[in-house]
Amino acid sequence: MTASRRDARAGPPSPAAAAAADGSLAGLDEAALVAACQAGRTGAFDVVVERHRRAIYLLCYRFVGNHEDASDLSQGVFRRAYRGLCTFRGRSSLGTWLHRIGVNVCLTRVSAKTLPSESIDEQQHVDTRSESPSELVLKAERAVRVRAAIAQLPRKQRATLILRTYHEMSHQEIADILGSSVGAVKANFFHALGNLKKLLGDEK
Repeated sequence: MTASRRDARAGPPSPAAAAAADGSLAGLDEAALVAACQAGRTGAFDVVVERHRRAIYLLCYRFVGNHEDASDLSQGVFRRAYRGLCTFRGRSSLGTWLHRIGVNVCLTRVSAKTLPSESIDEQQHVDTRSESPSELVLKAERAVRVRAAIAQLPRKQRATLILRTYHEMSHQEIADILGSSVGAVKANFFHALGNLKKLLGDEK
């Protein structure tokens, strides 16, 4: 079998494979990468996903509290971004735009009845070797209560608290994502903290 016939039977290369073959895509700055996506350049959007998927996944995780739903939501964010990238005009950074889509997708999906059950912090970032089993149980219970309380906050308060507390974004960055003023972000964060304290009650 000739190489050409073998290639034809195998079908076109996947976008990921094409992106790997075209190493120049990985070196593009944000504006050039967006232009490549809008021009339909094969593999360009895969680079966008590779650069931003962890941040978007973590954002989704903070809203839903479990890995399976967070993975589904983050995929939904990138599907929506892929469809909408043709209208992206660079008025904000690509990361801000993706976070804005992520917040909207998550707020649409998540209701106050959602009770997160997994803790990314305890599983991945905290050294628990010096803690007793009873201390670990109490910490997990407190984490579940906090996430459940956050899920009951009004939509913009919830989003503001997550972006400010877990993603350490500035008030201006959050304002850009939510499409509001810095003053509104500060007010939402203040009220979110107050409401969270009320919801937690005797939480220490």
